[in-house]
Amino acid sequence: MIVVHHLNNSRSQRILWLLEELEAPYEIVRYQRDAVTNLAPPELKAIHPLGKSPVITDGKLTIAESGAIVDYLIRKHGAGRLAPPPGTDDHEIYLEWLHYAEGSAMLPLMLLLYTARLGEGAKPPQPRIDSEIENHLSYVEKRLGGRPFLMGESFTGADVQTSFVGEVARAFGRLANLPATSGWITRLHERPAFKKALEKGGAYNLA
Repeated sequence: MIVVHHLNNSRSQRILWLLEELEAPYEIVRYQRDAVTNLAPPELKAIHPLGKSPVITDGKLTIAESGAIVDYLIRKHGAGRLAPPPGTDDHEIYLEWLHYAEGSAMLPLMLLLYTARLGEGAKPPQPRIDSEIENHLSYVEKRLGGRPFLMGESFTGADVQTSFVGEVARAFGRLANLPATSGWITRLHERPAFKKALEKGGAYNLA
């Protein structure tokens, strides 16, 4: 049985969503962020040395990192769904988007989150952070122009993985002039599996 070690208001929400899309059985073990620091509780370190979420266990196997988890779940439970066929050009592009979300796109958004707490101290790096955010969001916007999903007409694990980028950007008010990305996030949130995962996962507020 797959167990999702689920931290509130975190990337692990998209793992619940993916499992609902796959209609795969799973259990949730819940963890709450510290009310003062907003950090994950130390109990997560008993599951994985990094003490981060998402992390899943499947029998004796423990997997951390969103991209690795998405890839594993689709290969094991997808039965050919939610990813282009291996060996095709589309599959290679899909893998690029699968890893792009956390490998590149989230970094400037996380820097924005951290520096927002510094007040005047955030001013020196702010122009570079804003420039990188614009660069990455423009890249996503261009990809989604004329496409309902990142891989075209088909919803895939790349949409699940990259959705967090759009959600965080929207929470920071960065999607106002990006209609394709904004519409994409709306479409994703309208999916029945997303709504079902939200009911199971609890509060999901990135603002």
